[in-house]
Amino acid sequence: MVSLPDPVPASHGAVIRVRATGLCRSDWHGWQGHDPDITSFPHVPGHELAGEIVAVGRDVVRWKPDARITVPFVCACGSCATCARGQQQVCEQQTQPGFTHWGSYAELVAIDHADVNLVALPDDMSFDTAASLGCRFATAFRAVVTQGRTAPGEWAAVFGCGGVGLSAVMIAHALGARVIAIDVSPEALALARENGAEVVINATEVTDIAAHIHDITRGGVQSAYDALGSAVTARNALCSLARNGRHVQVGLLAGADAEPRLPLHLLISRELELIGSHGMAAHAYPAMLRMVADGQLKPAQLITRRLTLDHAPQALATMNTHPHPGVTIIVP
Repeated sequence: MVSLPDPVPASHGAVIRVRATGLCRSDWHGWQGHDPDITSFPHVPGHELAGEIVAVGRDVVRWKPDARITVPFVCACGSCATCARGQQQVCEQQTQPGFTHWGSYAELVAIDHADVNLVALPDDMSFDTAASLGCRFATAFRAVVTQGRTAPGEWAAVFGCGGVGLSAVMIAHALGARVIAIDVSPEALALARENGAEVVINATEVTDIAAHIHDITRGGVQSAYDALGSAVTARNALCSLARNGRHVQVGLLAGADAEPRLPLHLLISRELELIGSHGMAAHAYPAMLRMVADGQLKPAQLITRRLTLDHAPQALATMNTHPHPGVTIIVP
């Protein structure tokens, strides 16, 4: 660990004492150079966080020090035309801790536009659970509920059972959907089954996954989620859809997979929808927090490992070669 100067809040921002932060595959993508927002090194990653306010800027009116908070990984400006429509998750002037500026693998982190972006935590929610919400769980919640419009009794397929995929499985199951989980890891698939998957498919054991899903569901799924982000999973998700089905792309596609070849003729012949999903705005958190409070959603169940900050670099470096099932939380 290296000691660095403490961050100072912008006039509209806040500085947060990090009590817990998540280890996310997006951090690995940034470390690998897949994110254009990271333009210089040294750099501090980390964008899933929860903690307490240490200081606020002079223009902040809603928050004071010591408040327990979490924050979406997309920090919106609150003043552009997109924000005015309530779509802060795709703000035109967004900032992202760990990408556009130093992030939460630290004791302190600066957050922009605090009045727009901070979310108060329920008194009985742990910092570990709150940190797991900021990227993967909240992203999955909006993807499944708002973008995918998953409904009771429908079939939903989740491709990739990392943190965001497992979250999507849990959320779709809570909504009453019949969930199919697809991955290459037996451990990840076991977690998917524990969290609501009715059917699990090991992708290494099936030659044509989309055809297999059509056989299981007798016609395809109503919604499919690529929670990994690869040309193969995106194609399989799209091909697994029933007529009028909805494909939601959640996982980031990078490198050789950044511009995948997809069977877009199916969009016409089956009248499919191809939908992107990018985080969730702070103002949309209450619906998710209510389901957590009611016990319908249990994000703490997805946390399978806790590390100290000293162990974060090694865990980040080995994410692609030695992935750990479930969600990893780092405690500074």
